[in-house]
Amino acid sequence: MLEIIKSRKNEEIKLAAKLVDSASFRREKGMFVVEGARLCRDAALSNVEIISAYFTEAAQTKYNDYITQIIQECRSYRLIEEHVADALSATKHNQGVFCVCRIPEQHHSMMDMKASGTYIALEQIQDPANLGSVLRTAEALGVSGVLFLGDCCDIYSPKALRASMGAIFRLPFYIEKDTSFAMKELKRKAFAVFAAVPSEQAQSILETDFSKPTVMLIGNEGNGLSKIAINACDACVTIPMMGRAESLNAASSAAILMWEMMRGRIDVQLEESV
Repeated sequence: MLEIIKSRKNEEIKLAAKLVDSASFRREKGMFVVEGARLCRDAALSNVEIISAYFTEAAQTKYNDYITQIIQECRSYRLIEEHVADALSATKHNQGVFCVCRIPEQHHSMMDMKASGTYIALEQIQDPANLGSVLRTAEALGVSGVLFLGDCCDIYSPKALRASMGAIFRLPFYIEKDTSFAMKELKRKAFAVFAAVPSEQAQSILETDFSKPTVMLIGNEGNGLSKIAINACDACVTIPMMGRAESLNAASSAAILMWEMMRGRIDVQLEESV
């Protein structure tokens, strides 16, 4: 019979709840919380270390297959009452399944990037939902990886994790605070580096050659890319728009840019599969 946690004041629950609410606490403790049956299962199937899992009796019945996979990969697991699950949830209607995971001590370094493939780079992105959506789309389109430049929002925030739909556990990503160093490293690896900007003077993505190893930079939702990033790029590119909107949000821009970057490769794969 599994132990049931009945109080929100339980020390494990208080710790997990604070991890959900605070980015600084996540960094301090080196841990984060994953919510949802499928997302927790995705974490279990990746190389993420699961410290503990919590689920309600209703969830154990409804998501038994997922929970079976989760508990095989975690150190400990507990049943929790519904009101305790509410204390851990970042959503209005939770599934009653949560995992406390270890943040990897070392993320992928740019030095480990192969000088091949197609990457998207996000500079100073502040909206976790945008960040997670970019990861999800990048994985779907077969992008090689994602770079986070400067001070981006917390990639382990509940919103980012949820929006990524598990892509954060599968897609290679690289973190570099120093944009200037990052640009020099990309040049050293002979990438074609493009800056995405909302400008009629920029080159249309429809007229851009993406056949070489490529990195596309997308900037902050409000301020765009830094001058350091733009000046270090090979060219500025833009998405031609027929309507009255002057710009798109970061996630929408990234989706269109990644599709155009990957279109030739996708066409080849489709032809080969016929």
